[in-house]
Amino acid sequence: MTVLDRRVMRDEKITHLKQGRSVYAESSELIRLIKRGIDRNALDVKLEYTNGGCWFTPNENA
Repeated sequence: MTVLDRRVMRDEKITHLKQGRSVYAESSELIRLIKRGIDRNALDVKLEYTNGGCWFTPNENA
């Protein structure tokens, strides 16, 4: 079983957001890390919560 580092996952998802791609996270810890990464990088992102997690979608105005 491979253990994935949440910070590595966060960095990959932030990179996707910077490229204008949407990302999805299921765990509350990963969602928290992505939100902090969005703030630190001053990204304009829309959050959509679902029963299973959260979608992060870059705003088209950015």
